[in-house]
Amino acid sequence: MGKDCGNHGEDNVRQACRRLLAFLFFLALVVAFIALIIYLVLRPTHPRFFLQDASLQQLDALTSNASAAAAGILSTTLQVTIASRNPNDRVGVYYDRLDVYASYKYQQITVASSLPPVYQGHGDVEVWSPVLSGPGVPFAPYLADSLAKDVQAGYLVLQVKIDGRVRWKVGSWISGHYHIFVTCPAFLTGVGGNGAPGASGLRFQSATYCRVEV
Repeated sequence: MGKDCGNHGEDNVRQACRRLLAFLFFLALVVAFIALIIYLVLRPTHPRFFLQDASLQQLDALTSNASAAAAGILSTTLQVTIASRNPNDRVGVYYDRLDVYASYKYQQITVASSLPPVYQGHGDVEVWSPVLSGPGVPFAPYLADSLAKDVQAGYLVLQVKIDGRVRWKVGSWISGHYHIFVTCPAFLTGVGGNGAPGASGLRFQSATYCRVEV
């Protein structure tokens, strides 16, 4: 009699453990399913950036033909027009910091220009037109030679880059900061494509789509 009671008690404990494990497994599945739904719903699409215009106002390089002390110095002034669109239907974007600069063959040639912080709602478009300048920027001599050849050929490719931090907004919820990096190619060609136009004769070719990394 006592043995039967003992066996019955052990069976109750086993059943209780099985029920607890089944409940915990079910709870874990529910939590995982909810997390998946939230991820799929809230996962934002990267903002889309476009380079609409680039006006080259100055591009003066002191090469080996200049004095040795001054060689490898580049002065650049470039005004650009950049547009950004938020393609998300439910997610807003806070641009807390955006620094814009120009580069040539992966070397920065202007000082970074800071854009004002802005909030971009669903489907909104923002347009900025900063002037990027780089007076007396140290420049590798071999790049100066390459730059001179590109200008003489009437075809120059610069990159307009944006480095910043963004946050996502869904309803009243705001995420932490994410790093955003944007690269926009700027194709500049000689007017009419004839002869050697020089830097002042180079004009922006067409609007380009920018690569966005978040």
